[in-house]
Amino acid sequence: ASPLGLITKMPFLSAFLVLGLWPAMMTRNIDPKGGLPESIPAEFKTYYSTVEDYQKAIFRGRDIYIAEACWHCHSQYVRPISNESAQFGLVSTAMEYENTLNLPQLFGTRRVGPDLVRESGKYTFEWHVAHFYEPRSVEPGSVMPGYTWYYDESTTPPTPKADAIALIAYVQNLGQWSSGILRSQYSMNQIVMPPTP
Repeated sequence: ASPLGLITKMPFLSAFLVLGLWPAMMTRNIDPKGGLPESIPAEFKTYYSTVEDYQKAIFRGRDIYIAEACWHCHSQYVRPISNESAQFGLVSTAMEYENTLNLPQLFGTRRVGPDLVRESGKYTFEWHVAHFYEPRSVEPGSVMPGYTWYYDESTTPPTPKADAIALIAYVQNLGQWSSGILRSQYSMNQIVMPPTP
């Protein structure tokens, strides 16, 4: 019996090889530094003195993102359905997930809050500090809970602790590897006011 004939007679084996083993072997080709920034953004230089420390913080932020179950309400995948591309930008491509921060991927199970796959640079550092402490202070209709335990409340205003800074670093880094992809079909920077006839 030929190998091809054996595989067609054993559908479970062929499914395991094609859907399980083959993709797992492909992850070995991902650059371990892929998706990680090579410099520290200005707003994080107060907190991190080396690029390595900043990169470690991004991974710590990812761990917090997973532990706090943020992926239950926020997707990291613009789907090709329900006209999502009008709100969140072009449909996600496989290229966007070929980096170490997406092992395993965090596509999410549903979307209560906005998609975060291209969050990088969308909001300021200060916006994120306020948002993680009290989401309704910047998004009045938000149902997201505040993560006050990541802040030192003995100060006025409360100051973010190291884990809050790491979480912000992770979220602010999401999508920086896909800089050429439009965030939305409607780029507000291309609108001319007043409209020309």
